[in-house]
Amino acid sequence: MSKSDNKRPPAGEIRQSQMLSSFGPGSMVDLPNHSVIIAGLNHWRGKKTLIYEPRLASRVAEILGVNSIQLYAPPIDAENPGDIRTGVKAFIFPAWCLAQVKETWEDPRNNIKGKKIYRTRPLLRWTDLTGGKYLDAQKKKVPVVPVRFVQACVKGHISDIDWSAFVHDGPDKKCRGQLWLDEAGSGNDFAEIYVRCEACKKRRPLANATIPNGKVLGKCQGHRPWIGPSAQELSCIRESTGQPEYNRLLVRSASNAYFSQVLSVISLPDRDAPLQNAVNLVYEDFLQSAESLSDIQRERKKPKVKTAIEQFSDEAVWEEVQRRQSGVEKLYKSIKQAEIETLLSSPVVGEDKPDGNFYATARSLDDLTPAFSPLIERIVLVHRLREVIAQVGFTRFEAEMPDIDGELDINVRRAALDTEPSWVPAIENKGEGVFIAFRTEAIEAWLQRESVKKRGRELSRGFDIWCANKGIDQEKDKVNFPGLPYIMLHSLSHLLIMSVSLECGYAASSIRERIYANEGGYGILLYTGSSGSEGTLGGLVEVGKRIEHHLEVALEQGRLCSNDPVCAQHRPDDEQEERFLHGSACHGCLLIAETSCERGNHFLDRALVVSTLEGLGTEFFSNLL
Repeated sequence: MSKSDNKRPPAGEIRQSQMLSSFGPGSMVDLPNHSVIIAGLNHWRGKKTLIYEPRLASRVAEILGVNSIQLYAPPIDAENPGDIRTGVKAFIFPAWCLAQVKETWEDPRNNIKGKKIYRTRPLLRWTDLTGGKYLDAQKKKVPVVPVRFVQACVKGHISDIDWSAFVHDGPDKKCRGQLWLDEAGSGNDFAEIYVRCEACKKRRPLANATIPNGKVLGKCQGHRPWIGPSAQELSCIRESTGQPEYNRLLVRSASNAYFSQVLSVISLPDRDAPLQNAVNLVYEDFLQSAESLSDIQRERKKPKVKTAIEQFSDEAVWEEVQRRQSGVEKLYKSIKQAEIETLLSSPVVGEDKPDGNFYATARSLDDLTPAFSPLIERIVLVHRLREVIAQVGFTRFEAEMPDIDGELDINVRRAALDTEPSWVPAIENKGEGVFIAFRTEAIEAWLQRESVKKRGRELSRGFDIWCANKGIDQEKDKVNFPGLPYIMLHSLSHLLIMSVSLECGYAASSIRERIYANEGGYGILLYTGSSGSEGTLGGLVEVGKRIEHHLEVALEQGRLCSNDPVCAQHRPDDEQEERFLHGSACHGCLLIAETSCERGNHFLDRALVVSTLEGLGTEFFSNLL
């Protein structure tokens, strides 16, 4: 959000892209003097730029259960000569703060080292302050900071902790004593943080609120302060059990306080769109009652029909009319299936126009290294692409990511961005990339090897253990093991990103991946994109012209990890290490920047790509070793 010349400057500035990742509706932001929660979409004011991407808009509308949805870029703070505030609104949250006094409290009980000394600070509401400051006993104004702790539930609801009820172990209408927060050590150990009532001397450790499945903080009341005070949901029920959800302790600045739920697509040229638009112009008046190909030929003689469909054959128009008359919708394809089918469809996809959204050409494989020929089906140089990302909601405590086909489950619990959304925030990135398609028969032959099947059982068992520990019912929650082809391609993609970044001119953290492992085929798209011109420098296209060199470098790097033999010997179903979603993978070999990985650095195993020190015989590139 840009800074305006208004008399009241904005309290803070956030980039538009950050509004979809870290600082969307319902997220908490620390400002210099207080903490705020970003308001819902109904409070966003200012100029919004429409982003046209019908494939994404249609899927978002389906997920949100509405008839239609618009995609808009987050508003910017307009240059208004008056005092009209535009941009994204925020509300003060939490409503409690701590006065920065330099006082201590001595525990009257003795321990091994004697009496313990705690740093103590008054726990106050913002409404108790005078001019934003705390008046101490000497009437001196003392600065305050927001309290670090709030309560929330897995559905995204969030509210202030009832500190009085917490310290008194239930509502105590009689005691109205001043509350204090006592901290020992660095303040990071909940067992060393206490809430104390000055009047009745009751004192309770904050660790009581961290007990798994505990009910210390009470039932969730469905508070949604980012939407507004009247947006409270009357009931917060866990669908699987029909029982109320209970609040959990949440640290405002913790990494699990906010997980933006986004959906992205690569804008693709729709080969059927021109035909459908042409038929739209004359369907109701002329073509709706057609019964045969001859009727189309007869109607074409009419000037209006001739003008509308002159670029298309009678057979193509008749096929489209038949589809409409039968009421059969176009066959639904997942986001990634549509993308890989387009990338594999023809030698040239799209048009080479400066303002175009997609243009790709297939590279000749005549000079491909012979060892790669049985494995690689196609290499596509994506000279120009456009990625559109839309936020559909958010979660707390646990991230909910799209599945391996790029789809979000409609039934996933997510917090709403607005009460009745008619639009969602979105951004578009322009960039380039390189796509490598692998032969289906090569991957299917690899899957038939006994050593690969054995490794697959280990990875699947690790996934089952992970689901059980998270309380995930795989059948009910529709959570599936991604499969060995996905894990192999995902691991190869990470190795390639690290290899490619050394020569392509982009930092490794700015290269992103899309892994395709579905009925449309198998492949990896490495791409980069930004709202400016940095994403179209041509580096990845040049890399694609000699991608076999980078594949060789990546495979060589994957054979040995700096943490071997420990990394190579890891078993995903080993309950002692608790790395259930990893095979041979760690920070020394496969883990990359979170901004680059589409699965949060999960589902990785270099043993499926190359031979490691363990010599499991599960490598896909066995003929190159």
